[in-house]
Amino acid sequence: MNRRILTASLLGAVAMFLWTFVAHMALPLGEAGVRQIDNEGPLLTNMGTTVKDQGLYLFPNMPPNNDQAAYYKKIASAPSGMLIYFPTRDFSFGQTLGIEFLTQLAQVLLGVWLLSMTRFSTFASRLGFFTVLGLLAAITTNVSYWNWYGFPAVYTLGVMVTTVMSFVCAGVVAAWMNIGGATA
Repeated sequence: MNRRILTASLLGAVAMFLWTFVAHMALPLGEAGVRQIDNEGPLLTNMGTTVKDQGLYLFPNMPPNNDQAAYYKKIASAPSGMLIYFPTRDFSFGQTLGIEFLTQLAQVLLGVWLLSMTRFSTFASRLGFFTVLGLLAAITTNVSYWNWYGFPAVYTLGVMVTTVMSFVCAGVVAAWMNIGGATA
């Protein structure tokens, strides 16, 4: 991998990281569709006695013998949802930001590497390539989570907009650095 690809990847990841910071800290995209639980104390106390282990939980439970009809009836007549649970959690904001940046660097590195193998020779075509990558990334899990697990539509849309725009920001860098086309 050549130095220009690595440089474009690093600068593109910085652009992506800065955009996601703005999207989450200055715009309403980071909180779209997320609610707080009023009077959470009793719920947290009950969770501590009901849910013992860290994990991802779906509720209600599936009836015996995987009876789909009975399960759908339970969902239609009682609360349902998804819970990510930690009895306690050691959380490091700095470590989490570092992992996020490395994740974005890997995404941009792959995108820039793919772009370098194309024949796109204009700024607009290179940016379009990255925009399509962003659309693919945004659709991949978010629509399924909305469809199957009932993630709020406004949350799903906010995450998708943030994702596509993060790829656009990285794509501006890659397009500006003339990755792809005859000069790759």
